[in-house]
Amino acid sequence: MKKNILLSLFSGLLLWIAWPPTHYSTFLLFVGLVPMLVAVENIISGTFTKKGKKIFGTVFLGFFVWNTLSIYWVYNALKVVGEVVAFPISIIPWALGPLLMATAFWLYYRLRRVANRGLSLFGLVCFWIAYEYLHQSWDLSFPWMTLGNGFAITHQWVQWYEYTGVYGGTIWIWVLNILVFLIYTGLREGQTQTLRLKLISSFVVLLVLPLSFSLYRYYTYTEQRNPSNIVVVQPDIDPYAKEATMPAYQQVSILTHLSDSLGQANTEFFLWPETAIPAFINEEKIRTNNYFLQAQHFLNKYKNGNLLTGAETFKFYNKQATPTAKYDPQGNLYYDNFNAALNIENSAEVQFYHKSKLVPGAESLPFGDALSFIKPLFEHLGGATGTYGGQENPGVFYSQSGVGVTPAICYESIWGEWIAKSVHMGGQFIAIITNDGWWEDTPGKDQHLDYAKLRAIETRRWVCRSANTGISAFINQRGDVVQHTKWWTRTAIKQDINLSSDLTFYVLYGDYLAKLSSLIAVLGILFVVLKTMTKK
Repeated sequence: MKKNILLSLFSGLLLWIAWPPTHYSTFLLFVGLVPMLVAVENIISGTFTKKGKKIFGTVFLGFFVWNTLSIYWVYNALKVVGEVVAFPISIIPWALGPLLMATAFWLYYRLRRVANRGLSLFGLVCFWIAYEYLHQSWDLSFPWMTLGNGFAITHQWVQWYEYTGVYGGTIWIWVLNILVFLIYTGLREGQTQTLRLKLISSFVVLLVLPLSFSLYRYYTYTEQRNPSNIVVVQPDIDPYAKEATMPAYQQVSILTHLSDSLGQANTEFFLWPETAIPAFINEEKIRTNNYFLQAQHFLNKYKNGNLLTGAETFKFYNKQATPTAKYDPQGNLYYDNFNAALNIENSAEVQFYHKSKLVPGAESLPFGDALSFIKPLFEHLGGATGTYGGQENPGVFYSQSGVGVTPAICYESIWGEWIAKSVHMGGQFIAIITNDGWWEDTPGKDQHLDYAKLRAIETRRWVCRSANTGISAFINQRGDVVQHTKWWTRTAIKQDINLSSDLTFYVLYGDYLAKLSSLIAVLGILFVVLKTMTKK
């Protein structure tokens, strides 16, 4: 059993080495799962008792190593609540994904008991994708470690994401790993030479064809010329200073000064980061807010300009108009707080978008209806859990000249389908505003930037990214980072990007692969249950 645990841990290490932001090691994704599969096969074919539990525990260890080493930086974002308290809270994102991954393998084992290995391996892929789709859809969502994200560094390899999204990458990784696994196990199972040659040929073909198509698409792809001048600002304000020590007026002054340093007569959009305006703003009275007026005054010299900025806003209601609305006994009113994006222009028109893919625990209360009884506890303790509202559908900002922008706030940029829906609604480029300073100088900020390249490929849209402390960037429609800032540097960058209105297959149909795989996974579970009942 010790050998199987070591094999599982080896898989976890291989996947970590292959994971962004590490360069030149992405190819390990094609073999990283093989030791895990071998360990599981050893348990299935061995004389062990309680094989299901042993498979679950063995697999969990390997994936826990992979997840923890890849996203250890989550701890940094939680240290504000106390270094001792932050550690057990960090275990939730480190361990929850591996628990779901181990569940997919446990279901694979249950299927192996009633079906042959080939059908069971097909089921394993579907179980895995179903876990990934669940982990981007439920209240504890954290799709950071979706396997298809692993190609964010080598985006030239997956230009076909414009047809499949990241789930196409997950399938590609699994198919190649399974073929290597079958070739390896065949060496000790007396596999015929003919079958071995078929498996080797299949591996080569399924590696080379998608890779060749992608490289061809990458080197022959040309953007249609439709220029728009964009300025991205990185104010480099310590996130703790934003909330505590630096006055809001001073912060807005820094942002306007940086914007003016690069702004020109034809600049159409200035991008400021998440919560760039750090004071709570009443959306109904925003036109009289001093910080709004300060920002709009800056725009006066750019008659066709728009300012897309992050802010914290709130709205009052006479009744509980939303599930997230809280009661204010002093005013006898209900209200919602929002992590918002604003589009400000040289008119009375102000457009709002409310961040909707909220960070579980920090920005939303998971399973709020079932756990609503603990909301007063968090409020009493001064916590932020469950305090933010959102909106049902993505949003699009439109400039006075008719340019459509897809706004994405921080965490939202790792949801391919959410971004694609906004593009479908009219977004001609993607504007990501974020504040990655909470993670400090860790791989988290680099992964977040790298994942944005996949959104560019899926939608064939430029991505303009404004990050408070870095890394801000411009990413073209092929996923190339054409310009970026340094970490923790106060600066601004500008770029003429090309707007696009064409819709990719992925924009039209979204995560169809994940939905189909999830359906097959459910049918697979029903098949296991029926077969087990019949056998009994």
